[in-house]
Amino acid sequence: MLEKIFGSGDKNLVKIALTHPSYTKEHNLSDLENYERLEFFGDSVLKLFTSKLLYNKYPESLEGELSKIRSILVSDAILAKVAVEIGLDKLIILGPSEEKQGGRKRESNIACSLEAILGAYYLSGKINEIEQFIDNYIIKYSEDIDKHFAKYNAKDILQQYTQGQNKTRPEYRVVSVSGPAHKPVFKVEVVWEEQVLAISEGKSKKEAEQNSAYEACKVLGIVEK
Repeated sequence: MLEKIFGSGDKNLVKIALTHPSYTKEHNLSDLENYERLEFFGDSVLKLFTSKLLYNKYPESLEGELSKIRSILVSDAILAKVAVEIGLDKLIILGPSEEKQGGRKRESNIACSLEAILGAYYLSGKINEIEQFIDNYIIKYSEDIDKHFAKYNAKDILQQYTQGQNKTRPEYRVVSVSGPAHKPVFKVEVVWEEQVLAISEGKSKKEAEQNSAYEACKVLGIVEK
């Protein structure tokens, strides 16, 4: 799938981009053989092309509006969705312990590997392919984010509200985790001033927290129902 999207890249760089730090640690390999350096570089590549595409897509939007949309587009939540869509989660090379602990489904792992892949293919000269990939797979979320920004940014919105009220932050508690290990469902409640504001589910802890925060925002009248 990767070659279908990006073409033929440097095989060694691509392998490194797919290698999680747990693998190099558990096999006593150099840290230079895992994706962390490429992730660092790929993060900048991602932001550069995302910024360019948003700049062209929304010619009348101001810097602040574009920054808000970009911050969500390059978040672990969106990147993980895209990575799963192209099957990248199945290609990551994990250490045995991380594999057993469900690391293949962890948003941060998948998102980091995607950033590393972008770095690897950029260094392989696949600049046009990278821009096309970001336009096809990531920018497509921008319209929904623009229309329903509160849904994607609910945790920040809720925290700004609670801190404005009494300088306290909402607390998120995992109520339960159900389903098989490879496909868990998290149920999370959000509590503020010792009151449960909302309880929601998600495919990850972060997603459940975001969903709970959004429901809490509706309960408090911060956003429209």
